[in-house]
Amino acid sequence: MEYRYLGRSGLRVSAIGLGTNNFGRRLDADTAAVVVNHALDMGVNMIDTSNSYGDGYSEKYIGRALKGKRDKALIATKVSSRIADGPNDGGNSRQHIMGEVENSLRRLNTDYIDLYQIHWHDANVPIEETLRALDDLVRQGKVRYIGCSNFMAWQMCEAVWTSRTLGVESFVSMQPKYSIMDREIEAELVPFCEAYDIGILPYYPLANGFLTGKYRRGQPAPEGTRLAEGDRGMFTDANFDLLERLEAFCEERGHSVLELAFAWLLANSAVSSVIAGATRAEQIVANAKAASWSLTAEDVAEVNGIIDGAG
Repeated sequence: MEYRYLGRSGLRVSAIGLGTNNFGRRLDADTAAVVVNHALDMGVNMIDTSNSYGDGYSEKYIGRALKGKRDKALIATKVSSRIADGPNDGGNSRQHIMGEVENSLRRLNTDYIDLYQIHWHDANVPIEETLRALDDLVRQGKVRYIGCSNFMAWQMCEAVWTSRTLGVESFVSMQPKYSIMDREIEAELVPFCEAYDIGILPYYPLANGFLTGKYRRGQPAPEGTRLAEGDRGMFTDANFDLLERLEAFCEERGHSVLELAFAWLLANSAVSSVIAGATRAEQIVANAKAASWSLTAEDVAEVNGIIDGAG
């Protein structure tokens, strides 16, 4: 497994991370433990969750799975999402953050969180309030690094410069939706992260599973797959045309499109770890294997040409 620095921090994270939004939803505690332990065995140290995943059960299952082996994992969790109906049960206020960090620590059965991430931007709370609260948590030793998710480029810029102005902890990472099929963040967010050395942690790298190779033009989605309940707009002729061109590229090199999906993201040095969900041990193996394929500059250019319709 390759390990990369998380942005400008000194923390080294596995190039492939484990996403756990299925824990407590599709996976019970025992199955989740199997997935976590297999990930650790494969060298995956980045485990990403949220206080909202599985109504808190994702964090609980991770805490159970890491009992006696906490030092082998880097826990990244999040706060922001509404978790109850009270007036302060969501958002990025000091009140909500300070209360939820204690709940996350308890569920995770740990006394510190490696990476505490703001899940969503909150237009109703000044970024100064959010950053000062996070800075206090770092100083208290409850949080070691801070990051964010789903921010726009201007929101990231505001946060970074506010941190510098106040002299408080700053975000070291950003977790956006990013894949071969969804490159929207390349317009502004990726250049910003590159310029300010913010580690990118892409989620949905397989475009809701479309890049796994499970889906075929004109055929129903396999039962039990993510897109079986609805194609989420993925099953278009244009998308299948692109998928087939990418498959031809991969076949010439003895790889799969799934492997390309990870390798293409990791070809960007600003990407610190690709967050990928898994419900079975064999998926962990496939995801980890993908990190071993290093695309050349020529490969990346060819793939980009295919994506842009030039291939």
